[in-house]
Amino acid sequence: MAGWLLWGDVDAATLPKVSLHDHLDGGLRPATILELAAESGVGVPEHDADALGAWFRERADSGSLVEYLTTFAVTTGVMQTAPALERVAREFVLDLADDGVVYGEVRWAPEQHLQGGLSLDGAVEAVQRGLDAGVDAARHGGRTIRVGQLVTAMRHAERSLEIAELAVRHRDAGVVGFDIAGAEAGFPASRHRIAFDYLAEHCFPATVHAGEADGIESIRSALLDGRALRLGHGVRIAEDLVVEREDGDRSYVTVGRTARWVRDREIPLELSPSSNLQTGAIAQWGERLEDHPFDLLYQLGFRVTVNTDNRLMSGTSLSKELALLTEAFDYDLDDLLTFQLNAAEAAFLPLEDREELVDRITGGFEAID
Repeated sequence: MAGWLLWGDVDAATLPKVSLHDHLDGGLRPATILELAAESGVGVPEHDADALGAWFRERADSGSLVEYLTTFAVTTGVMQTAPALERVAREFVLDLADDGVVYGEVRWAPEQHLQGGLSLDGAVEAVQRGLDAGVDAARHGGRTIRVGQLVTAMRHAERSLEIAELAVRHRDAGVVGFDIAGAEAGFPASRHRIAFDYLAEHCFPATVHAGEADGIESIRSALLDGRALRLGHGVRIAEDLVVEREDGDRSYVTVGRTARWVRDREIPLELSPSSNLQTGAIAQWGERLEDHPFDLLYQLGFRVTVNTDNRLMSGTSLSKELALLTEAFDYDLDDLLTFQLNAAEAAFLPLEDREELVDRITGGFEAID
């Protein structure tokens, strides 16, 4: 994972980082997919690890979230047994640790992993065993990482209350939050209001995919119906911004009511630059990373965080995303520290743990500066 240099001499992998938006079924190693497919009889489009990785990247680079999501049929197909889930989760943690991540939240949808006979609870327990094994292995290798599960419900299905109950059941056994994901347009958070009511009654935090394949109304539903403490992607909050005029290096922007609420309440945006390009989430602003509204949102005071979304599909890592943003917007170490502190403060952890995480990240950046 190393090798993404910042300013010529700083390896981004040496920076302590926080990963908030990273899908378990989007982070498999291609070689692992091939081995699990051979064991389970699942068909794969390529039989060489490098070629398979390239296939995922090419198929995901479609400009459409719906098309992007079709690649997950392969990864979820090989994740239908407890041993497979344990292996994928363990390797997931080790890959994060290799990239310098010190805290990660791993989101996944248990309802998509029952074809091999697992129960919902059994699936969650299998993933937790894998995460724990990964944390232990990383520690033995001299790296310290902490991880938590975000249990996800699929927004087009009708199991969100059941999944919310599942998440709360495992709140003291590794699950730190709830999410809804999948095709966004036509499936607002309001369809799952009963699940979000249940979570609120149990004081359990939620992040909601919104503002990726749909616009401001989807974000409003995530905030009002979903009581989202964070927005999964949220990039299309920029639709509620109007650049009135530009004067040299300065832009004068009118911030709409929903955007102002998100900014003023410091609701974190789980931005995933490379993924946002692949899915067409930023198509209205352009086709290059330099066109991404990330920097505009940052300069306006939104609580931006940097994420990978799906490392396999985007051929990326958190270090790579930071390097790409640095190249696109000329960020310095202080900017990258801000992004990591934003993520640490947004983590679904107790206050004292977040404060400890902030101290660890700050100390790590100071050691490099």
